[in-house]
Amino acid sequence: MIESREELTAALRQVEAWEAGQKDLWFWEKLGRLPFEMLDRITPQSIQTKIGEALGDLGAYVQSGGQYLVSDTSVLKAFQAKVPDVTFEEIRGLPIRTMDAVAEEISRRSALAATAQGATTGFGGVLTLAIDIPAILGMSLKLIQEIALAYGYDPREQHERAFVIKCLQFASSDIVGKKAILHELGHYGQQEAQNQMISQLQGWREVFQTYRDNFGWKKLFQLVPVLGMFFGAYVNRSAIQDLAEAGQMLYRKRRILERLQAE
Repeated sequence: MIESREELTAALRQVEAWEAGQKDLWFWEKLGRLPFEMLDRITPQSIQTKIGEALGDLGAYVQSGGQYLVSDTSVLKAFQAKVPDVTFEEIRGLPIRTMDAVAEEISRRSALAATAQGATTGFGGVLTLAIDIPAILGMSLKLIQEIALAYGYDPREQHERAFVIKCLQFASSDIVGKKAILHELGHYGQQEAQNQMISQLQGWREVFQTYRDNFGWKKLFQLVPVLGMFFGAYVNRSAIQDLAEAGQMLYRKRRILERLQAE
């Protein structure tokens, strides 16, 4: 059964309460980008080049989809375990609680993968940090795309890729950035707003540079060999969990508003 208007309104209030809670950053995030300025000085040029290439690949995603478009097969199987024989076209008509359940499964799986990734690359300190940052960026994009699919949106469409990147930005932004992005996404259903967002993302390099920088001091501890595996596991898991929460809430709100407007 699809939700009643009262149920949709209650679900929307939950999302709005979450948005209201995105008021401030925890203390360590306020230390800014200084650690990454230090990191840039001590990181070998070859590693910086590798990071730059990863940012370039992610930029291609905004323009044409790049290598980060995922198959909807695994997401569809997760739905079929709950609703046998459902098709992707039918997902958008399922109850939001079913979408939430699949999105939670995706988030848990991604958090476990990110933890293992961070522990593995953290073990080698600076030598493996060049592998970790591109990997976690790619993992982040994959996660948001799968959450998009879970709520019935197709990330292969350009305007949906723009929404994916805005979710990525939101998770790593400061309070000012979060407010601006929430305002933009609040008008996302309007064609003019979608076109404006896509236009803004033409400057994708700045978007991803900011995302990388906002890992902040946390990645600096990952430079310590062996000990870095514990920091790497924790940082990557936290980053993916924060991103998953943001993605779920932002897509959930879109689906709720669309259903309320359709009544």
